[in-house]
Amino acid sequence: MGSGQVTDWQGKNVTVAGLGVSGIPAARVLHGLGAKVTVVNDGDDARAREQAAELEALGVTVRLGDGATLPEGTELIVTAPGWKPDKPLFTAAHEAGVPIWGDVELAWRLRELDGRRAAPWLCVTGTNGKTTTTQMLASILKAAGLRTAAVGNIGVSLLDAVLGEEHYDVLAVELSSYQLHWAPSLRAHSAAVLNLAPDHLDWHGSMEAYARDKGRVYEGNRIACVYNVADKATEDLVREADVEEGCRAVGFTLGAPAPSQLGVVDGILVDRAFVENRQTNAQELAEVSDVDPPAPHNIANALAAAGLARAFGVPAKAVRDGLRAFTPDAHRIAHVADVDGVAYVDDSKATNTHAAQASLAAYESIVWIAGGLAKGATFDELVAKSAERLRGVVLIGADRALIREALARHAPEVPVVDLDRTDTGAMLAAVQEARRLAVEGDTVLLAPACASMDMFVNYNQRGDVFAQAVSELGA
Repeated sequence: MGSGQVTDWQGKNVTVAGLGVSGIPAARVLHGLGAKVTVVNDGDDARAREQAAELEALGVTVRLGDGATLPEGTELIVTAPGWKPDKPLFTAAHEAGVPIWGDVELAWRLRELDGRRAAPWLCVTGTNGKTTTTQMLASILKAAGLRTAAVGNIGVSLLDAVLGEEHYDVLAVELSSYQLHWAPSLRAHSAAVLNLAPDHLDWHGSMEAYARDKGRVYEGNRIACVYNVADKATEDLVREADVEEGCRAVGFTLGAPAPSQLGVVDGILVDRAFVENRQTNAQELAEVSDVDPPAPHNIANALAAAGLARAFGVPAKAVRDGLRAFTPDAHRIAHVADVDGVAYVDDSKATNTHAAQASLAAYESIVWIAGGLAKGATFDELVAKSAERLRGVVLIGADRALIREALARHAPEVPVVDLDRTDTGAMLAAVQEARRLAVEGDTVLLAPACASMDMFVNYNQRGDVFAQAVSELGA
């Protein structure tokens, strides 16, 4: 396909793979540009039929219950990010020489439509912390007086951002590994990979392929590739990236920063990357207490956000003001209540072992509520690294035995309550058991290290049920 101007789309046969939050906007936009759009979708339920009817009323062809067959004459596929690369539709497309884009790629190609000035993209990816970091970044940019929005995998359509009536100075863009896989021509102003840990390996096929897709965010960066000093794999991705001449590698660390890094000195977030004479100078950005919550992994998020903002020329004061103004989303290491001197913390968003380990590292003495759907994860490393912090563990969910076995191997002295139930009422029982195990000064931490769908609609409901159970303790 061409450069993305209106004339390039007239009469082009484009297949959109998947209805939903990305497919429907893509179909509407492409139809509006004059393309002949066919939407294919695996499902054929009531919701899909309702969405299909709305698109068909516009003149879009929709084919439900068949997402495997390539429509005749297709010149381009625009896919929902979650569709796996090995789907028969894509195999047929490769054999026919048909390019495949994701919605992010489409948005990138259309960002200068009608001659408008395209807002630069500051991109964030990683296994954990993407949403929080992207929201922090947007808050900092706003504090600098810039017109911006947090978009992408965060739930706000990039297509809406680049084609809407609002004209932005810069965009804070969260990107998943799925989205990056389908975005071959994306070239960010600056980008950050926060961390890398095994996740979505069933989709990518291997850890190497997963890391490779994450690393795409650095390709063609103009100003800065921000990486995690504590996670060498992120720095390796920077080394492997083909960036523009003059683009710099900028690290963030929870320790004292070296030149070209951001870090922490005596409770102060400091910048030794975007200052004059960085060999000897450092710029104070904010205090650790300006970060909410000031858990180690969240301070790392703040430093990554600050690095991207500073790469865009944001002054130090805006970093401080933006971090102070930022309020984290629910279910992300959120303090729920104190009951009898015990803190109850909801980190239901910790749906994998890497996120749970970061959460557990934030507290000294913990009664841990864990379990759910393991998604193929193993728990030995998580338990071994966290054992000394555990006063007790309460296990719930379908795959709790995997965690129980890891505890038996690496923390045999820690008391474990195994709740043999997967109904939503199990959470109240879990909180009551945790209260029995905890003593004054402890933290009861919901950091499941597992997905929620065996017992709950999503992690949000799991966190809400936890908070309700805690509220009943004080009743």
